[in-house]
Amino acid sequence: MKIVFLDAKSIGEDVSLSGYEALGEVVRHDFSTPEEARERTADADVLVLNKVPVNEESIGKAKNLKLVCVTATGTDNLDKEYLKERGIAWRNVAGYSTESVAQHTFAMLFYLLEHLPYYDEYVKSERYVQDRLFTHFGRTFSEINGKTWGIVGLGAIGRRVADIAKAFGCDVVYYSTSGKNSQKDYRRVGFEELLETSDIVSVHAPLTPETEGLMGKEAFARMKKSAIFLNLGRGQIVAEQDLADALEAGEIQAAGLDVLSVEPMSGENPLKRIKDSGRLLITPHIAWASIEARTRLMDIILGQIREFFGL
Repeated sequence: MKIVFLDAKSIGEDVSLSGYEALGEVVRHDFSTPEEARERTADADVLVLNKVPVNEESIGKAKNLKLVCVTATGTDNLDKEYLKERGIAWRNVAGYSTESVAQHTFAMLFYLLEHLPYYDEYVKSERYVQDRLFTHFGRTFSEINGKTWGIVGLGAIGRRVADIAKAFGCDVVYYSTSGKNSQKDYRRVGFEELLETSDIVSVHAPLTPETEGLMGKEAFARMKKSAIFLNLGRGQIVAEQDLADALEAGEIQAAGLDVLSVEPMSGENPLKRIKDSGRLLITPHIAWASIEARTRLMDIILGQIREFFGL
């Protein structure tokens, strides 16, 4: 069996592939364009990939290909009709990053809520050295106990965030982007009510026609000026120009984003102009990527390959 990794850099270099090597020949490519993939997949039995498009252009020469494994939940990069015509199976993975994304959600929140960039700089600039008072009240912050946390998209990750927020004493409400999700443990509200009443708004929804551009000018205008906004769903859910305008106008207190509309970040992204880390925190799509989550992901895919071939 020949297993070809087309964009292995997307899973990191610190995750062992020894289990795959026990199944046969493993070829690892850091990145692949569709043109490069066409040659690299020619004699592959299994492909493992994340973002590489899988279609006639990229795998048209793959005469031995039997299985395509996506190291993610989303499968927009797969031409499923073409795979069906060729009799090539595909697999994706869900649920592997729930704990990692939930943890990152709170890391971003506390970084912004407690003004940690300001206090870190205050000490490192040596303004705290021999200061007259043992404490410093340069920036005021609040407890989240008793605050309202509004969640957009109460799937597995949203539900985990809700449970942790509840443990901190938050009143959790949620908005179902599909209109179908009903959770008895938390109060479902309309989108406008969630925006107007929440002290923290976090997005954990998939990209759908209903969610694309959902967080735009009107949404930010409805939020509390003291609110913190977090997006750990998909970048296109946020109208980035509107968010930049809202932050500069003080319509919301701060925002934390782990996803952007174009990744890596476009040079044209309007959020580039906001340099105040206390007002805007952007991380490069890493919420999912704890070592445990990535190891879990690759273990699941290894199991899928074994199951498919009856090994």
